[in-house]
Amino acid sequence: MKRIGVIGIVLKRDKSSALAIQNLLSSYGDIIVGRMGVPDKESGVSAISVIVKGTNEEISALTGKLGKLDNIYVKSAVTAFEI
Repeated sequence: MKRIGVIGIVLKRDKSSALAIQNLLSSYGDIIVGRMGVPDKESGVSAISVIVKGTNEEISALTGKLGKLDNIYVKSAVTAFEI
């Protein structure tokens, strides 16, 4: 069963990390419903929220791969609501 979830990503300013995130999110585009990024110029970090709709395994796989990237901090929350 598919679920709705949110993946929160915080990254330090690093163009290579941003590119790696973009490539990874693109490869999981079939489960991404929407995303929004907000840069914080004062602290030099950016926050990205990604809304996903997929199985627990798909969402966990994306979250795990994001967590392995350098200078990236990630957390996910999945609803109990099944689609």
